[in-house]
Amino acid sequence: MTTASTIGQKLWNYCDVLRDAGLSYGDYLEQLTYLIFLKMMHERSQPPHTLLPDYQPPPIPSGYDWSSLLDRDGDELETHYRRTLEALARQPGTLGVIFTKAQNKIQEPAMLTRLIRDLINSENWTALSADVKGDAYESLLERNAQDVKTGAGQYFTPRPVIQAIVDVMRPQPDTTICDPACGTGGFLLDAHDYIMRHNTGLDRDQKEHLQRKALHGWEIVDSAARLGAMNLYLHGIGGDETNIVRDDSLRTHPGKHYDMVLTNPPFGRKSSLTFINAEGKSERESLEVERPDFWATTSNKQLNFLQHVHTLLEIHGRAAIVVPDNVLFEGGAGETVRRRLLDVCEVHTLLRLPTGMFYSQGVKANVLFFDRKPARETPWTQHLWIYDLRTNRHFTLKANPLHRSHLDDFVACYNPANRHEREETEHFHRFSYDDLLQRDKVNLDIFWLRDESMEDSASLPPPDLIAEEIVDDLRAALEQLEEIAADLAPAL
Repeated sequence: MTTASTIGQKLWNYCDVLRDAGLSYGDYLEQLTYLIFLKMMHERSQPPHTLLPDYQPPPIPSGYDWSSLLDRDGDELETHYRRTLEALARQPGTLGVIFTKAQNKIQEPAMLTRLIRDLINSENWTALSADVKGDAYESLLERNAQDVKTGAGQYFTPRPVIQAIVDVMRPQPDTTICDPACGTGGFLLDAHDYIMRHNTGLDRDQKEHLQRKALHGWEIVDSAARLGAMNLYLHGIGGDETNIVRDDSLRTHPGKHYDMVLTNPPFGRKSSLTFINAEGKSERESLEVERPDFWATTSNKQLNFLQHVHTLLEIHGRAAIVVPDNVLFEGGAGETVRRRLLDVCEVHTLLRLPTGMFYSQGVKANVLFFDRKPARETPWTQHLWIYDLRTNRHFTLKANPLHRSHLDDFVACYNPANRHEREETEHFHRFSYDDLLQRDKVNLDIFWLRDESMEDSASLPPPDLIAEEIVDDLRAALEQLEEIAADLAPAL
């Protein structure tokens, strides 16, 4: 019996062979994405699929299908594969998203032949369940995220965090859900899975809505959009028309509003543009997003995403957004955005996330939960409940990873069945609107637990965890210095 773990391991084992030939994990995963998609399109063009009354041929241009790859070998195969990628990149829908700017990174024809004939062609992909295909692909995405050399982890939100957020947000079959920085599609997939698990009696129209109309994502990075589109497709979501738009979601409002926004925008404080100046040299310039529906103009990406999320919501729509610490305390535009958000939305919950759980090193992040409300003269936020999962907690990616069970208490304290009936605990405190306004710059970076490591050496974490945290902080500081240096000097 084929399982997600066996097929995932089978696919991953060959990566070691290609890595010796100079391919990164990300390069290998992209080539798998292209080839598995072509093989599945080929399978859809064979019986019994062709015998179904609603059969439609796969949207693959003639001469660039799976059979055309199997018919070739050696240098001829490598040349035709490259031309196939170029042709498919010009197609609309899912094809265009998956194959945009696609390149053949496997320059050794023998390796390409083995990958196509021995690995991909040996499996009947459409016969596998969506769970098997999707979970196998998801495992490859996570392994790729763990490869810190490629930086792929910035597009991968830890699964326990996603699961806890979705568990408290409780999407329903008729909920429209958006992620304006969807990466590989983790939030959209988990929301879909939650709805399917908790609603076993969906009718045909509800299933159709969930598959094609309920989930919407934007992703600016080509490679991440490609992996996200394939991830959804293998889980049975979307189809020939993808749920993911490859675009900068901050550029403009899509003209639609959604019941729920779940997102983890990319880390990094500033947006920038590299251009050629009059002297023919490259220069880098910070970009400020100017939109009439934003409260403040700033080059801080996280503040812009926070404003963007507000504009995406329907009235009474709900949002959960991962934000770094600076969004909670930064002055200037940050203070403006926080004040407006507290007034026009019901900002009700903040989860302080622990460090050592993101693949992007040194990240100190939070999850902010708020509901958009109709206009009125008095502020909508009455109390902000803060859950501290950071103080005295020590996690690392390998030695002590975060699990979903670590968030059980937060989910219980959140009380998703009725969040208006909550009780304070050691880790869960309530702060009134007046308390928040009295803080300098409306600083929401609030903590109250005693940091045991500052007072009692016996409570210090193991030396290896301390060392890993120091390394993470140094990396984060170096990234910030590099951003500052790039802003002060023209690019070489």
